[in-house]
Amino acid sequence: METHLADFIRGTVDGNEAEAILRRCVHCGFCTATCPTYQLLGDELDSPRGRIYLIKEVLEGAPATASTRLHLDRCLTCRNCETTCPSGVEYGRLVDIGRRVVEERATEPRPLAERLERLALREGLTRRWLFDPAMKIGRKVRPLLPAALATKVPGTKHEKQKTLKLDRHARKMLMLAGCVQPAMAPQINDATVRVLDAIGIETIVARKVGCCGAIRHHLSDHDGALKDVKRNIDAWWPHLEAGAEGIVMNASGCGAMLKEYGHLLRNDPDYAVKAERISALTLDVSEVLAPFTDYLVAKLGAPSTRRVAWHPPCTLQHGQQIRGPVEAMLTAAGVDVKLCAESHLCCGSAGTYSVLQPELATALRDRKLTQLAALQPDAIVSANIGCITHLQSGTQMPVLHWIELIAGALPRGGPRHGLFPGEAKQAPRVHKGPGPKPIPDPQRPL
Repeated sequence: METHLADFIRGTVDGNEAEAILRRCVHCGFCTATCPTYQLLGDELDSPRGRIYLIKEVLEGAPATASTRLHLDRCLTCRNCETTCPSGVEYGRLVDIGRRVVEERATEPRPLAERLERLALREGLTRRWLFDPAMKIGRKVRPLLPAALATKVPGTKHEKQKTLKLDRHARKMLMLAGCVQPAMAPQINDATVRVLDAIGIETIVARKVGCCGAIRHHLSDHDGALKDVKRNIDAWWPHLEAGAEGIVMNASGCGAMLKEYGHLLRNDPDYAVKAERISALTLDVSEVLAPFTDYLVAKLGAPSTRRVAWHPPCTLQHGQQIRGPVEAMLTAAGVDVKLCAESHLCCGSAGTYSVLQPELATALRDRKLTQLAALQPDAIVSANIGCITHLQSGTQMPVLHWIELIAGALPRGGPRHGLFPGEAKQAPRVHKGPGPKPIPDPQRPL
């Protein structure tokens, strides 16, 4: 695609990156076939190709109108189009640049209500000292809340386990607790810690680590996002120097963001090397566990007879390009794992999207739930707190993180637990193979 960037961005870091991405686009239209918003709305401007044209026009000097902003706002940033694109267009990075520029050069400001809503999301979701008590209050008054808000508050409270009897291990990995996950679903972090303990890895939750930066980044607060990123790097770096092998992620949205740290700070003389190392050392929990599958499954006992519908989050399958290890792990544990039709499409959660674009998000959620329910599963499993919460808001069927199934089958020193609540397990299978294999050996931090 031929481009002629305007003076305000020509030769800048963002301008050079945007121009390189734009030049890869060959207008083929493959992206329209897998774009959720285009499938719902049928508007070319609500497809990746249409949004690329809008961004190109603004970067070449056209006015950044409210209409331009609306079409970019409607993008889920699911990056399904990247998986589909035969030319390797890095659309996710381009739309982040486009949103920032449009926000800065808009011909008219956002309505006050929109600005306040986005401010509340940026500041409220990313600060646990605000979000945790708000969630507690929300649970108590949930019946009194408007329907749109009540669906964001989980109806079931999962008490965080007070004491986890874990061993100390020589091998250690850092774990990001997350912004909303500890308050909304603390059992996910507990399950992750227990499963990693079972394979001889101790988890460390570093102090002063906050939001991964994704919320601010995707709400066009790039300066705020970079502050989050640098704070986290500073908090993690001493642990990496002390021997921690990497950073394990159980929220695929955060994992996708951490793997972008190196790119985001590539031109920062103080953080470029460290950020690149953080990205290289970040692993989804499924990547960590994959080499241990046989060893871990031997601890779980007899196979389950249950069926689960696996919903792979966009940030896992498109953002991180990870496909297969979760299904393989659960199948090895005896679970009947099924993928629904259109498993590549977004469920509509997409971080703050379900709050900012409720009609589109609900339509995508209901479409996804219909396809998942067609599999007649006993439960739906996913790998990201946003997807889990969003899907659960539209169904009575349990929606879980897949790591909860594995943790639920581990022995706890009493009656053997099954992969599902109330499911008894037989004695563990005898493991005759070698001990745990090491996780992929990341390069040591500089």
